[in-house]
Amino acid sequence: MSAPKVILVDDDAEVLEAWRLTLELDGFEVVAKRSGDAALALLNRDSAAVLVSDVRMPGRDGFGLLAAVTAIDAEIPVVLITGHADVPMAVKAIRDGAWDFVEKPADPVLLIETVRRASEYRRLIIENRSLRAGVTPEDPWAARLVGSSPAIAKLRGRLALLADADTDVLLFGETGTGKEVAARALHDLGKRGAGRFVAVNCGAIPETMIESELFGHEAGAFTGARERRIGKIEHASGGTLFLDEIESMPMAAQVRLLRALQERRIERLGSNREIAVDIRIVAATKADLAALAKAGGFREDLVYRLNVVTLRLPPLRDRREDIPMLFRHFLALAAARVGRSAPPLGRDLLQRLSRQDWPGNVRELRNAAERSLLGMDEEFEDATVSAPGGVERTLEEEVALAEAEVIGAALKRHGGRIGITAAALGITRKTLYLKMRRYGLGGSAALAD
Repeated sequence: MSAPKVILVDDDAEVLEAWRLTLELDGFEVVAKRSGDAALALLNRDSAAVLVSDVRMPGRDGFGLLAAVTAIDAEIPVVLITGHADVPMAVKAIRDGAWDFVEKPADPVLLIETVRRASEYRRLIIENRSLRAGVTPEDPWAARLVGSSPAIAKLRGRLALLADADTDVLLFGETGTGKEVAARALHDLGKRGAGRFVAVNCGAIPETMIESELFGHEAGAFTGARERRIGKIEHASGGTLFLDEIESMPMAAQVRLLRALQERRIERLGSNREIAVDIRIVAATKADLAALAKAGGFREDLVYRLNVVTLRLPPLRDRREDIPMLFRHFLALAAARVGRSAPPLGRDLLQRLSRQDWPGNVRELRNAAERSLLGMDEEFEDATVSAPGGVERTLEEEVALAEAEVIGAALKRHGGRIGITAAALGITRKTLYLKMRRYGLGGSAALAD
């Protein structure tokens, strides 16, 4: 049975009923649940659903529910609602992958519009997964790793062979080639798909915190450790641990990681008790670890341990024939986020795209597709000048495009600094974050000042 279009979650029965009636009166199919765990039971990767949840709830709160849904499928839209809204909470929600953030009491018009946009996005995600480039539901690897070039076909084949193995894997590729996409495919489409996929960016964690982050700690293990914390390795037991930018891991943490990989046992900081863990490690790097080890920047024995199977992810310049297909795919996703149809693409534009080198690889191509849809990139202007068949844009589409252009220009003018940009535009940081999320603006270039 297909999942409901909207799943509502709130421990307050009266609020839950009010939301349900609001959405059902607008034509949505709704299922209301009083707990996050009950909602999770309705979701899987094929669910054509949007999740709308309160943040502050007993047991699994909204952020815990968001993390669990993301582990199932990062492209299931999650709308968080709270009566205790503040800027840090809004920022955390967006950064953790929430589709949108609505203050309680939720304005009915805003709630309906937010859910409608999220539903259309999810519909297109499901549709693109099964239909783009002739992909069928029986071809899940091609749905994950889009393209028909020999390079991407070879990668898909090797990943498929490894999916049900417990062998640790090292993914090597330039920035933006899709290493996390490949890691998630290995997990989701293999025998560990029922377990957790836990991602750790080794380059984003301070050196003083990485061992606690990976191995966890007991209460009192160090100053500030007030209670026990389960580390990422233990949390990933039964599933997959993805270590991104592993070349950035400090030496001390490398020693402990090597032992964990060899013995599949860990000790939390401040504890002498060993804990068995059942994990598969997928590590990713853009550096030559062997060369780094020779230069003294990485442990040689850890290189050998990780290098059981190494898969190279091809840069976009080595799979140019995939560029038009990928651009169309990203354009459709961007169009869904702003609630409009993707425009047709001219042959000249696609040829220009294919000739470019794309040093940022697939990530850069995705950003270009989003900018082109919003009319913010002169190089791709002809992709979005007019609607299909010469039909004029609606007022809502024109306003969205104009707003996105103004925000994008302000971000560029103020060096991507959120606080300064929000002040210049006369809006709050929260509002700016939400609009950036809606229009696909900012990304890693945005700075929280």
